[in-house]
Amino acid sequence: QVQLVESGGGLVQAGGSLRLSCAVSGSIFSISDMGWYRQSPGKQRELVATITAGKSTNYADSVKGRFTIVRDNAKKTVYLQMNSLKPEDTGVYRCWYGRGNYWGQGTQVTVSS
Repeated sequence: QVQLVESGGGLVQAGGSLRLSCAVSGSIFSISDMGWYRQSPGKQRELVATITAGKSTNYADSVKGRFTIVRDNAKKTVYLQMNSLKPEDTGVYRCWYGRGNYWGQGTQVTVSS
């Protein structure tokens, strides 16, 4: 069974940085697309960033130039480096494992103004 465990969320002031991690177990990590989505208060879940098995990346327009998604296949972990955070980045960030459509439990990110 595939399990995803996220970490790295927290409270940060606007302009600050956080790095989220998502460790995957029970899977062949290297062959699956991965991604991060977020659920903000009063909004639908939205894509933040994805990375393919071939390491091609895609970002929401709102985070381009500020967030970076990377994967370490040896550690079976995907990271989301978030810089220049804004209050509108606040939300629950969930890791997604594409092969079989698995989701992590989410980690809270709160950006204060």
